[in-house]
Amino acid sequence: MAGIWLVSGPPAVGKSTLVSKVVLKLKSSGIIVGGCSTSEMRSGGARTGFEVRDLTSGRSGQLASVSLRFGPRVGRYRVNLADLARVGAAGLEAAASSSELIVIDEVGPMELVSPEFRKAVRKCIESGRPLLAVVHERLDDDILNELKSKATAQFVLSVEERDRVADELATILLAAVGGPKIQ
Repeated sequence: MAGIWLVSGPPAVGKSTLVSKVVLKLKSSGIIVGGCSTSEMRSGGARTGFEVRDLTSGRSGQLASVSLRFGPRVGRYRVNLADLARVGAAGLEAAASSSELIVIDEVGPMELVSPEFRKAVRKCIESGRPLLAVVHERLDDDILNELKSKATAQFVLSVEERDRVADELATILLAAVGGPKIQ
């Protein structure tokens, strides 16, 4: 049984950490997880940008950076549309046709400036495969609204609940893909 599970919450609450824990648990149970994840890039203790990674191939690229001179501006960052298409959108396209679980970390303002990324998210929604996505909590966008309207469940994360929610989500998603129960 396919479904869509969403995770949201304030910045720095641990949404990406939660997704990483869930992905690790599912992969260690033999589940084929595809899609993309993001992580911070830091220099001298300061956040300088974000990296995007394809969960299947391991390819990575620069999602956004304070040092980029070109690309759409989102806050203090410029988005690297080429890497977002080459790594993020391509990873989602592949996951929509070959993964047991699709993961999108994150569907937010930086990612949504890319037409290729938007198209890939739609393909994931339409694939009928189980989908776990981190969604921006306050952004109003047609893709986010569609995800929210089709969601099986949405988890609003807090620091105190992060580990419990990770375990609960891993168990739910294993059942959704027909995998074994986590001990």
